[in-house]
Amino acid sequence: MIIPAIDLIDGAVVRLFQGDYNQKTQYEKDPVDVVHDYANQGAQWLHIVDLTGAKDTSKRQLSLIRRMVETKRMKFQCGGGIRSEDDVAQLLDAGISRVVIGSLAVKEPKRVQGWIEKYGAEHIVLALDVNIDHNGQRMIATHGWQENSGVALESLLASFDKVGVRHVLCTDISRDGTLQGSNVSLYEDVCGKFPQISWQASGGIGGLDDIRALRPTQVGGVILGRALLEGKFTVEEAIACWQNG
Repeated sequence: MIIPAIDLIDGAVVRLFQGDYNQKTQYEKDPVDVVHDYANQGAQWLHIVDLTGAKDTSKRQLSLIRRMVETKRMKFQCGGGIRSEDDVAQLLDAGISRVVIGSLAVKEPKRVQGWIEKYGAEHIVLALDVNIDHNGQRMIATHGWQENSGVALESLLASFDKVGVRHVLCTDISRDGTLQGSNVSLYEDVCGKFPQISWQASGGIGGLDDIRALRPTQVGGVILGRALLEGKFTVEEAIACWQNG
Protein backbone atom coordinates (compact mmCIF):
# COMPACT_ATOMS: atom_id res chain seq x y z
CA MET A 1 0.00 0.00 0.00
CA ILE A 2 1.14 3.54 -0.77
CA ILE A 3 1.05 5.78 2.33
CA PRO A 4 1.67 9.49 1.71
CA ALA A 5 3.31 11.33 4.63
CA ILE A 6 2.88 14.85 5.91
CA ASP A 7 5.05 16.58 8.53
CA LEU A 8 3.50 19.47 10.46
CA ILE A 9 5.11 22.36 12.35
CA ASP A 10 2.78 25.03 13.80
CA GLY A 11 0.07 24.15 11.30
CA ALA A 12 2.36 24.28 8.26
CA VAL A 13 3.40 21.43 5.97
CA VAL A 14 7.17 20.95 6.14
CA ARG A 15 9.96 18.49 5.50
CA LEU A 16 13.12 18.12 7.55
CA PHE A 17 16.34 16.86 5.99
CA GLN A 18 17.77 13.96 8.00
CA GLY A 19 15.53 14.89 10.94
CA ASP A 20 17.20 18.29 11.41
CA TYR A 21 14.85 21.13 12.46
CA ASN A 22 17.46 23.59 11.14
CA GLN A 23 17.17 22.09 7.64
CA LYS A 24 13.47 22.69 7.12
CA THR A 25 11.56 23.18 3.89
CA GLN A 26 8.10 24.71 4.23
CA TYR A 27 5.45 24.11 1.58
CA GLU A 28 2.59 26.48 0.77
CA LYS A 29 -0.04 23.83 1.26
CA ASP A 30 -2.92 23.66 3.73
CA PRO A 31 -2.86 20.28 5.54
CA VAL A 32 -6.61 19.73 5.09
CA ASP A 33 -6.29 20.50 1.37
CA VAL A 34 -3.49 17.92 1.18
CA VAL A 35 -5.83 15.31 2.72
CA HIS A 36 -8.46 15.99 0.04
CA ASP A 37 -5.87 16.04 -2.74
CA TYR A 38 -4.29 12.72 -1.75
CA ALA A 39 -7.68 11.10 -1.14
CA ASN A 40 -8.91 12.24 -4.55
CA GLN A 41 -5.91 10.44 -6.04
CA GLY A 42 -6.78 7.19 -4.27
CA ALA A 43 -4.78 7.26 -1.02
CA GLN A 44 -6.43 5.26 1.75
CA TRP A 45 -4.02 6.19 4.55
CA LEU A 46 -2.04 9.28 5.53
CA HIS A 47 1.01 9.27 7.81
CA ILE A 48 1.16 12.40 9.99
CA VAL A 49 4.22 13.51 11.94
CA ASP A 50 3.45 16.23 14.48
CA LEU A 51 6.88 17.86 14.77
CA THR A 52 5.60 20.61 17.07
CA GLY A 53 4.20 17.98 19.43
CA ALA A 54 7.43 16.03 19.19
CA LYS A 55 9.36 18.99 20.58
CA ASP A 56 6.75 19.93 23.20
CA THR A 57 3.91 17.50 23.95
CA SER A 58 1.84 20.33 25.48
CA LYS A 59 1.71 21.91 22.00
CA ARG A 60 0.47 18.84 20.14
CA GLN A 61 -1.54 20.00 17.10
CA LEU A 62 -4.69 18.12 18.11
CA SER A 63 -7.22 20.61 16.71
CA LEU A 64 -5.57 20.49 13.29
CA ILE A 65 -5.28 16.70 13.42
CA ARG A 66 -8.99 16.47 14.30
CA ARG A 67 -9.87 18.68 11.32
CA MET A 68 -7.91 16.35 9.06
CA VAL A 69 -9.57 13.25 10.51
CA GLU A 70 -13.03 14.83 10.32
CA THR A 71 -12.78 14.98 6.53
CA LYS A 72 -13.42 11.20 6.73
CA ARG A 73 -11.54 10.93 3.44
CA MET A 74 -9.10 8.24 4.61
CA LYS A 75 -7.53 6.63 7.66
CA PHE A 76 -4.66 8.18 9.55
CA GLN A 77 -1.62 7.12 11.51
CA CYS A 78 0.12 9.77 13.57
CA GLY A 79 3.23 10.15 15.69
CA GLY A 80 5.68 12.67 17.03
CA GLY A 81 6.91 12.66 20.61
CA ILE A 82 4.59 10.00 22.04
CA ARG A 83 5.80 9.82 25.63
CA SER A 84 2.79 8.85 27.73
CA GLU A 85 -0.40 6.83 27.65
CA ASP A 86 -2.29 10.15 27.60
CA ASP A 87 -0.59 10.95 24.29
CA VAL A 88 -1.79 7.65 22.86
CA ALA A 89 -5.33 8.09 24.19
CA GLN A 90 -5.57 11.69 22.92
CA LEU A 91 -4.74 10.69 19.36
CA LEU A 92 -7.07 7.69 19.37
CA ASP A 93 -9.84 9.91 20.79
CA ALA A 94 -9.14 12.40 17.98
CA GLY A 95 -9.94 9.62 15.50
CA ILE A 96 -6.43 8.51 14.56
CA SER A 97 -6.47 4.80 13.62
CA ARG A 98 -2.84 4.01 14.47
CA VAL A 99 -0.49 5.79 16.86
CA VAL A 100 3.16 5.79 15.82
CA ILE A 101 5.63 5.29 18.67
CA GLY A 102 9.37 5.71 18.21
CA SER A 103 12.00 6.36 20.88
CA LEU A 104 9.85 5.20 23.79
CA ALA A 105 9.55 1.71 22.29
CA VAL A 106 13.33 1.43 22.63
CA LYS A 107 13.75 3.21 25.98
CA GLU A 108 10.75 1.69 27.76
CA PRO A 109 9.70 -1.39 25.79
CA LYS A 110 7.63 -2.94 28.59
CA ARG A 111 5.52 0.19 28.85
CA VAL A 112 4.82 0.24 25.12
CA GLN A 113 4.13 -3.49 25.11
CA GLY A 114 1.47 -2.81 27.74
CA TRP A 115 -0.16 -0.25 25.44
CA ILE A 116 -0.22 -2.77 22.60
CA GLU A 117 -2.00 -5.21 24.90
CA LYS A 118 -4.44 -2.53 26.13
CA TYR A 119 -5.30 -0.76 22.88
CA GLY A 120 -4.65 -3.58 20.42
CA ALA A 121 -1.77 -4.27 18.06
CA GLU A 122 -3.83 -2.90 15.18
CA HIS A 123 -3.67 0.59 16.73
CA ILE A 124 0.07 0.88 17.36
CA VAL A 125 2.93 1.31 14.88
CA LEU A 126 6.53 1.04 16.06
CA ALA A 127 8.70 3.57 14.22
CA LEU A 128 12.23 2.19 14.25
CA ASP A 129 14.95 4.27 12.62
CA VAL A 130 18.17 2.42 11.99
CA ASN A 131 21.80 3.23 11.39
CA ILE A 132 23.55 0.34 9.67
CA ASP A 133 27.17 0.01 10.78
CA HIS A 134 30.13 -1.37 8.81
CA ASN A 135 29.39 -4.84 10.20
CA GLY A 136 25.85 -4.69 8.85
CA GLN A 137 24.32 -4.35 12.32
CA ARG A 138 21.09 -2.37 12.37
CA MET A 139 21.23 -0.18 15.44
CA ILE A 140 18.17 1.85 16.38
CA ALA A 141 18.57 5.61 16.78
CA THR A 142 16.36 7.63 19.12
CA HIS A 143 15.48 11.24 19.94
CA GLY A 144 15.10 12.42 16.37
CA TRP A 145 18.15 10.38 15.31
CA GLN A 146 20.43 12.25 17.71
CA GLU A 147 21.28 9.22 19.85
CA ASN A 148 22.32 5.64 19.16
CA SER A 149 20.29 3.46 21.52
CA GLY A 150 22.77 0.58 21.42
CA VAL A 151 19.79 -1.69 20.70
CA ALA A 152 19.73 -3.84 17.57
CA LEU A 153 16.56 -3.93 15.46
CA GLU A 154 16.20 -7.70 15.61
CA SER A 155 16.58 -7.96 19.39
CA LEU A 156 13.95 -5.28 20.03
CA LEU A 157 11.47 -6.96 17.71
CA ALA A 158 12.02 -10.29 19.43
CA SER A 159 10.92 -8.67 22.71
CA PHE A 160 7.78 -7.21 21.08
CA ASP A 161 6.84 -10.48 19.43
CA LYS A 162 5.24 -11.74 22.65
CA VAL A 163 2.58 -9.00 22.49
CA GLY A 164 1.94 -9.62 18.79
CA VAL A 165 3.22 -6.35 17.34
CA ARG A 166 1.60 -5.95 13.92
CA HIS A 167 2.99 -2.77 12.34
CA VAL A 168 6.57 -1.52 12.09
CA LEU A 169 7.69 1.55 10.15
CA CYS A 170 11.41 1.14 9.49
CA THR A 171 13.63 3.91 8.14
CA ASP A 172 17.23 3.59 7.02
CA ILE A 173 18.38 6.98 8.29
CA SER A 174 21.12 7.30 5.66
CA ARG A 175 18.46 7.28 2.91
CA ASP A 176 15.86 9.61 4.42
CA GLY A 177 15.16 12.77 2.45
CA THR A 178 17.84 11.94 -0.11
CA LEU A 179 15.60 10.74 -2.98
CA GLN A 180 18.41 8.22 -3.71
CA GLY A 181 16.30 5.05 -3.45
CA SER A 182 15.35 2.92 -0.48
CA ASN A 183 17.35 0.12 1.13
CA VAL A 184 15.71 -2.79 -0.67
CA SER A 185 17.94 -5.47 0.89
CA LEU A 186 17.00 -4.27 4.40
CA TYR A 187 13.29 -4.76 3.73
CA GLU A 188 13.79 -8.09 1.98
CA ASP A 189 15.64 -9.33 5.03
CA VAL A 190 13.28 -8.09 7.76
CA CYS A 191 10.16 -9.20 5.87
CA GLY A 192 11.71 -12.66 5.60
CA LYS A 193 12.69 -12.79 9.28
CA PHE A 194 9.47 -11.28 10.65
CA PRO A 195 6.69 -12.22 8.21
CA GLN A 196 4.01 -11.74 10.87
CA ILE A 197 4.73 -7.99 10.82
CA SER A 198 3.35 -5.60 8.22
CA TRP A 199 6.45 -3.53 7.40
CA GLN A 200 6.32 0.06 6.21
CA ALA A 201 9.34 1.10 4.14
CA SER A 202 10.44 4.69 4.63
CA GLY A 203 13.23 6.88 3.34
CA GLY A 204 14.86 7.57 0.00
CA ILE A 205 12.03 7.14 -2.51
CA GLY A 206 12.80 9.52 -5.35
CA GLY A 207 11.05 8.00 -8.37
CA LEU A 208 8.62 5.32 -9.47
CA ASP A 209 11.49 2.89 -10.08
CA ASP A 210 12.25 3.05 -6.35
CA ILE A 211 8.67 2.00 -5.60
CA ARG A 212 8.88 -0.76 -8.20
CA ALA A 213 12.08 -2.06 -6.58
CA LEU A 214 10.25 -2.56 -3.27
CA ARG A 215 7.41 -4.66 -4.68
CA PRO A 216 9.20 -8.05 -4.38
CA THR A 217 10.21 -7.38 -0.75
CA GLN A 218 6.70 -8.07 0.63
CA VAL A 219 6.53 -4.79 2.59
CA GLY A 220 2.98 -3.87 3.57
CA GLY A 221 3.36 -0.16 2.93
CA VAL A 222 5.60 2.45 1.33
CA ILE A 223 5.83 5.86 3.00
CA LEU A 224 6.19 8.76 0.55
CA GLY A 225 7.05 12.27 1.71
CA ARG A 226 9.41 14.63 -0.04
CA ALA A 227 9.02 13.09 -3.51
CA LEU A 228 5.27 13.84 -3.54
CA LEU A 229 5.64 17.35 -2.16
CA GLU A 230 8.27 18.15 -4.80
CA GLY A 231 6.24 16.69 -7.65
CA LYS A 232 8.58 13.84 -8.60
CA PHE A 233 5.40 11.84 -9.25
CA THR A 234 1.79 11.88 -8.06
CA VAL A 235 0.01 9.72 -5.48
CA GLU A 236 -2.07 8.32 -8.33
CA GLU A 237 1.05 7.32 -10.28
CA ALA A 238 2.60 5.78 -7.17
CA ILE A 239 -0.50 3.67 -6.47
CA ALA A 240 -0.64 2.49 -10.09
CA CYS A 241 3.05 1.58 -9.95
CA TRP A 242 2.62 -0.35 -6.69
CA GLN A 243 -0.40 -2.27 -7.97
CA ASN A 244 0.66 -2.91 -11.54
CA GLY A 245 4.45 -2.62 -11.64
